[in-house]
Amino acid sequence: MGLRVAVQMDPLESINIAGDSSFALMLAAQARGHEVWHYDVASLAYESDGSPMGKITAHAAPVTVRREAGNHFTAGERRKIDLARDIDVVLMRQDPPFHLGYISAAFLLDRLKGTTLVVNDPREVVNAPEKMFVLDYARFMPPTLVARSIDDIREFQKKHGSVVVKPLHGNGGKAIFRIDAEGTNLSALSEVFNQTWPEPHMIQPFLPEVAEGDKRIVLVDGEVAGAINRFPGEGEFRSNLAQGGHAEATQLSEREQEICDAMGPELKRRGLVFVGIDVIGGKYLTEINVTSPTGIIAIDRFNGTDTPGLIWDAIERRQANQ
Repeated sequence: MGLRVAVQMDPLESINIAGDSSFALMLAAQARGHEVWHYDVASLAYESDGSPMGKITAHAAPVTVRREAGNHFTAGERRKIDLARDIDVVLMRQDPPFHLGYISAAFLLDRLKGTTLVVNDPREVVNAPEKMFVLDYARFMPPTLVARSIDDIREFQKKHGSVVVKPLHGNGGKAIFRIDAEGTNLSALSEVFNQTWPEPHMIQPFLPEVAEGDKRIVLVDGEVAGAINRFPGEGEFRSNLAQGGHAEATQLSEREQEICDAMGPELKRRGLVFVGIDVIGGKYLTEINVTSPTGIIAIDRFNGTDTPGLIWDAIERRQANQ
């Protein structure tokens, strides 16, 4: 029997179907006979009804998707649905940034626990922001500073030379800056970061190993599903595909497999079904992406695999056993 699936994501009109992981998951769900709905997180609502859960609703439309650029979906009439009574699985797939709006929506979806399965587990998404959760695995990371004070940042930079400064809750390789070994413009950049973001920032040594690739490894329910190696574009040090990087087929190094083995059981325990981790130069773990991971289309293209199928296998198991 098919599941009723609601996908909380950005507008379907704006996605690039050639590389969008959420779209690939929708196609796979539809191929399995699941009923697919789409809604924008802005329509998510809670109304008290005397129960601990309350009534969690969204304004959603049934959709049919197809891999046809410019004509990739057909939507039915949008209506208000009850996510506990009308839906079996919610995919929380709207893009970061991870801010109070994102966190608030996750807390609302967490109230569905025990009725509707939400993937990834919303409470654990809140507990595992990309650049904070990774600190649990500091033994695999490069030297790292999370700070806001220019004095702390300058001391770290003098110790390590050229550094990379990035927002603690950024995404897609945006606003990542490299500071040279002399610390040129470090104070000015720190001022801009402090004026833009209230949280501290992440600072790490610049890793020349990025020239060997920044590997995206996807884990499904704690098990490695596949990987791609991403390389910076011309004139760039950021290897994110969204920033002009390119990808190649790859295999995991022993160190990378060790990293995955170390975190896999914890990811599964937390209900983080679809996770993407980033490893530079085959040895330095930099992020654990749980909010809206990407990369599965490129992985499947290089490896001939079916990562959306693996993800739905895991979702169906969890939904049947909850």
